[in-house]
Amino acid sequence: MLTKLVFLVILSLASQCLTEEVTVSVKGVTSIANTDDNFVCATLDWWPVNKCDYNQCPWGKAGLLNLDLKNKILSNAVKAFKPLRIRIGGSLQDQIIYKVGKGVKHCRHFKRRKEGLFGFSKGCLHMDRWDQINGLMNETGAMVTFGLNALYGRKKSKSDDTLWVGNWNAQNARDLMNYTVSKGYKIESYELGNELCASGVSAKVTAEQYAKDIVELKNVVKELHPDPSSQPKVLGPAGFFDKKWFSTFLENSGQDYWCNGNLLLYEGNDPGLIDKVQDPFYLSQIAQTFKDISDIVKNFGPWSGAWVGESGGAYNSGGKDVSRTFVNGFWYLDQLGMSSTFNHKVYCRQALIGGNYALLNTTTFIPNPDYYGALMWHRLMGKNVLSATHNGSPYLRAYSHCSRDKPGITLLLINMSNSTTFDVSVANDENLYPDNMKCNGGMQREEYHLTPECGNLQSDVLLLNGTPLKLTESLDIPSINPELVDASSPIKVSPDSIVFVTLRGFNAPACA
Repeated sequence: MLTKLVFLVILSLASQCLTEEVTVSVKGVTSIANTDDNFVCATLDWWPVNKCDYNQCPWGKAGLLNLDLKNKILSNAVKAFKPLRIRIGGSLQDQIIYKVGKGVKHCRHFKRRKEGLFGFSKGCLHMDRWDQINGLMNETGAMVTFGLNALYGRKKSKSDDTLWVGNWNAQNARDLMNYTVSKGYKIESYELGNELCASGVSAKVTAEQYAKDIVELKNVVKELHPDPSSQPKVLGPAGFFDKKWFSTFLENSGQDYWCNGNLLLYEGNDPGLIDKVQDPFYLSQIAQTFKDISDIVKNFGPWSGAWVGESGGAYNSGGKDVSRTFVNGFWYLDQLGMSSTFNHKVYCRQALIGGNYALLNTTTFIPNPDYYGALMWHRLMGKNVLSATHNGSPYLRAYSHCSRDKPGITLLLINMSNSTTFDVSVANDENLYPDNMKCNGGMQREEYHLTPECGNLQSDVLLLNGTPLKLTESLDIPSINPELVDASSPIKVSPDSIVFVTLRGFNAPACA
């Protein structure tokens, strides 16, 4: 019996210590796609305190109308990106009235209304609050996308309770934009409506009508911003992808603007959520959607570009025990890597703060693990996307970009296996000399190993090269420094870990 027990223990330990050698081939000759310089984006939403799902109310005072805009951690977290792209919008944006101009007489705060969209009445943005929001944006240097109310002036169809008909009334938006210009506030882009395409979520608009309305918005933007060099972009439709609707919209719009969609893959209270976010086969299902959007933009709107306007992974405010923890980084960073390979220009994470999927803790504002993942991507991964492939386990994901602002390339390696360590060598696949592709670079490489505290995948404390990332005494974002490693040795990617690696000596003509 003793021998049998010892034998079983040895087998168990051995199964946890597997090592697989993998060669990742990076094609540095040409890029396969390009992102915007500010690819990483985070959202701020309108949800009030009483936005509740699954017997919880996870938004607290994180909605735009009650968020503490003077919180030092919030300010420092945004400043660290230099700059961070922020999308202001969400489900309730089509119920926001702007208290500006002569046309608005009644403007009240959100109330619970059974017959209202998403269970709420219309809400009000007063200009003193708009001043405060822009104060934070100006102080932190954020790039702002503002989502406009696209249902203003429309009425519900008599034959379809979710279809809204009639032309968009641009007057309230024009008044807000006029005020914004008069104050010198900088809005990088305007988005028309939220989740109104195809079958909609709570409301919808036909593709032909939406195309007509976005042309109207583009004309207003041109009128108020006559200088093309400072003219805000125009975005739409900010909804879930539907091939027929998007194609019709692009064919009818004929304008220079950016096409964005929303992606939510799971239900927030899904008991299998923790397994899905670390299952490479499940995560790969979204690849076809990224490709379809990219193809439609190329075929029907080559003047435009594709964005992911909102993605929190799990809808209804995220999964409370998963979305704010280390394990969610497998999904999030894989999404950044995958979408960039399909030429998506921007990826907006729902949310910067609020709900269970926030980059910052909704109550304390302390960064969650995905905040640091987003920050490292922003600082390390440039806009030129390179092909990175390997023939090893599907549980090892590999993405590569030209390094941001410095020579060489940066790799993102995601190990979703809980039992296998990958020893990764990097080959410069120039398709010229296939028998001589090993790349040592001739210098030290920079490694950033991300793991959860105590090995707990549901920890909200992230370790960088074994050290917890915590705010400084002055509430600043901590320094993010690499470990320097001999470039001739393989990159050791431990089970359940994420690694950024910068290779300065990698010869990549696409990065020159």
